[in-house]
Amino acid sequence: MRDQGLTTDPVEINAGTWYLRALRTDERIDDRPAVLASCVDPEIRRWRRRPPAEWVEADAYIRRRARDWARDERYTWAVCEPTTGEMFGEVELAAVDLPLGTAEAACWALPEARGRGMITTALSAVLRFAFGGIGLHRVTYAWAEGNAASARVSAKCGFLPEGRQRSAYEVDGQRMDVLLAGRLATDR
Repeated sequence: MRDQGLTTDPVEINAGTWYLRALRTDERIDDRPAVLASCVDPEIRRWRRRPPAEWVEADAYIRRRARDWARDERYTWAVCEPTTGEMFGEVELAAVDLPLGTAEAACWALPEARGRGMITTALSAVLRFAFGGIGLHRVTYAWAEGNAASARVSAKCGFLPEGRQRSAYEVDGQRMDVLLAGRLATDR
């Protein structure tokens, strides 16, 4: 576990087929189109809360992600094609508590990247960073019941089922249970 008061600079991760880096909007790389696409994609919106699909909101989203890194509150990676840097998804460690050694994992993928193992590969790399790089002890993963893709990611990344929160999320106007799973640094 790390000492309190230290900040973690954004970390780039080569995950083989995919490259993970901080979200950007600058003269070389602009992730706003991918963020906007995630805000209008019906499948992502079904399972994840997204900001309004507006350029100003995409700018604010990317700036928030940078501030969260600087505050050691949330570490977020754009999951990218390694040669072009084009963003196809996002993986994050949210609710980071460095003194306690805990965080919550979350992710999304644009339609053209689904079914290719991108999120499983990216989240596995982020978990290696979480446990080996910053010394977290525990990472939690939660998803709404019925989200089969997230259930598969959880199992493939070694999360173990831990419980359920009844009626904790709304999907398509109906209350759904949220399934909880956890992974410890000591899990193999």
